[in-house]
Amino acid sequence: MSDMTSFRLDVDADGIITALWDMPGRSMNVITEQVMRELDALVDRVASDPAIKGCVIASGKPTGFSGGADLSMLQGLAGLYAEMAKTRGKEEAMRVFFEESRKLTLLYRKLETCGKPFVAAIDGVCLGGAFELALACRRRIVSDDPKTRVGLPEIKIGLFPGAGGTTRIARMLPTGDALQMLLKGEPLRPPMAKTMGLVDEVLPKDEMIPAGKAWIIGGGSAVQPWDEPKAKLPSGRVQSPQGMMIWPAANAIYRRENYDNYPAAKAILQTVHDGLQLPFDLALRVESRQFAAILRSNEAAAMIRTLFVSKQALEKGARRPAAVPPTSLRRIGVIGAGFMGAGIAHVAAGAGLDVVLIDRDMETAEKGKAHSHKLMSDRIMKGRAASADRDALLARITPSAAYADLAGCDLVIEAVFEDPKTKAAAIAATESAAGDVVIGSNTSTLPISGLAEAAARPGNVVGIHFFSPVEKMMLVEVIVGRETSDRALAAALDFVRALKKTPIVVKDARGFYANRCVGAYILEGHLMLAEGVPPAMIENVARMAGMPVGPLSLNDEVALDLALRIVEATRAQLGEGAVNADQARILAAMVQGHGRLGRKNGKGFYDYPEKGKKKLWPGLSEAVGASPLDPDTLDVAELKDRFLFAQALEAARTFSEGIVTDPREADVGAILGFGFAPFTGGPLSMIDGMGAAVFVERAGALAGKHGPRFAPGAWLEDLAKAGETFYGRAGRRAAAA
Repeated sequence: MSDMTSFRLDVDADGIITALWDMPGRSMNVITEQVMRELDALVDRVASDPAIKGCVIASGKPTGFSGGADLSMLQGLAGLYAEMAKTRGKEEAMRVFFEESRKLTLLYRKLETCGKPFVAAIDGVCLGGAFELALACRRRIVSDDPKTRVGLPEIKIGLFPGAGGTTRIARMLPTGDALQMLLKGEPLRPPMAKTMGLVDEVLPKDEMIPAGKAWIIGGGSAVQPWDEPKAKLPSGRVQSPQGMMIWPAANAIYRRENYDNYPAAKAILQTVHDGLQLPFDLALRVESRQFAAILRSNEAAAMIRTLFVSKQALEKGARRPAAVPPTSLRRIGVIGAGFMGAGIAHVAAGAGLDVVLIDRDMETAEKGKAHSHKLMSDRIMKGRAASADRDALLARITPSAAYADLAGCDLVIEAVFEDPKTKAAAIAATESAAGDVVIGSNTSTLPISGLAEAAARPGNVVGIHFFSPVEKMMLVEVIVGRETSDRALAAALDFVRALKKTPIVVKDARGFYANRCVGAYILEGHLMLAEGVPPAMIENVARMAGMPVGPLSLNDEVALDLALRIVEATRAQLGEGAVNADQARILAAMVQGHGRLGRKNGKGFYDYPEKGKKKLWPGLSEAVGASPLDPDTLDVAELKDRFLFAQALEAARTFSEGIVTDPREADVGAILGFGFAPFTGGPLSMIDGMGAAVFVERAGALAGKHGPRFAPGAWLEDLAKAGETFYGRAGRRAAAA
């Protein structure tokens, strides 16, 4: 035990070990091969030493208990299988892969059957494999800190809890609740976890370890409920009238929510269904079989790379200029107290920054601050914040009508009306009041290089494009203009990091990156509508393809009049050939002909009644002049391809044009920014996974049938001929730099 580095052990006079998990050199504990070896040795000591009565496992990190397993370790397992399959054959490779992938399962089972009780004392985040460790402990105590969270979010990266968590949750909760928890992957706050029976106590942090020790001293049992001889399942047997009420509905919900795009979701259903009909250890083996299969899936590999490895790298500053010192951010200014400006002020204040919120008069500025009051009040009503949290956040926002109050700000964000003259005036006034300060423009369409011309120091101007609603959307596009300095870029990235959002760096161009791809998606929906594809089919097929909402619904959220203004501005600046005539006609008919502006006026492609759910407008096909097609004659697979290929091709074009220079940013930005089918890992991962040659061939077929917007272009064709991938080519380019 003397060679332990991840755990600090203390044995008290009562014979109870306190194991503080505190990995050196890391801000957060993660499960690695070394941690597994040390935990195995700890279990052996507890089990074999007669003087030891039990063990309390807690974290020595102020950041929390643990975020779970090191996913690079799981990536390594997938690589191990591929290598062994070549050298020793698939059967032997699968045998070794299966045994390696279930080591954590066997370790946790060893812990809970060692004959001595273990207690998990959890403060802060405890997610994934770490919470599976806690579930294997006989008792779980969590802190009452509002930042504490427990849960199993593996489904969000294409996996499922494969270290016994799925099997244990299915024996702790009613089947419906267990499936909902596993399939949604949402972290739980302490009170909810206690109500559900997932934790035993919620206590102040300094009382957790003493309480765990007291429970062990008081005779706490080491036997888990599912190992008791007369253990009963929470929802009874699967093959029973009660079980038959659960499983048909569960399958229907799975189909409705996943459309068979996520193998891990199907594996959860299969694991729970089969596991509940077996003894516990056999159920664990079933779980391990399913986990090994999912770990080798293309979907899991793509999602782990994009939504974990790449996302973390970008959040830690992969694109930040290394030579620029960290930006000191204490006080920022936000110009424009409208919906976007108020949202930016809210998240900045929530991150602990002081905010000066400027608008044309105090009344408007105060309304912007009131937006934060409403958001925080909603959180209080849902039990997610306290009144003191609201008061502290509001105290950090100072509304003002005077640019002079920007003096002393470390960064200023302009979020005024999307008009070049208005934004130029705001930039010039900011510079006059605040001096040599970095100015971020929250523009979604206007070129940063043009806006910077209004500044005496154009190098200080950078694009910081938030997505709506700001408090929910995690992506921020940081746009580099022709003269944007490394200092301005670094300040923007430091600001985004302070907000705990994910940045991507893009070059200055019309629509930047995300809006270009979103525009291609919405355009395809409009063109299907013009062709006569039934509106409901358009929306449903888009969701079947993996998009979170259909293109018509998304356009309603953006606003149809805004979409029409963009089309008209594009036509005026670039000529008639730069816009699609059918799209222009549809938007004009909706906005000018019928006054349908989208959700904001309660009528767009959908009707939005004051009470009840939105519904597609019955007069839609007639209004746009489309002759409805028979849905039974339409190729659903082709419609799905059109939605995904339209976006992937636009993403590839931005990459070939140098607007996005890192495939990680293209993929992370697509999923976080506009919900591109997460199971693909993003548009460039989709092309790489499919193979560029196959993608180019399919795109060419779509181009022949639906027009040149599907033409793959010379860059993609070259990639296909060379047999290369986006990630491979980018990696070689980075290595040569």
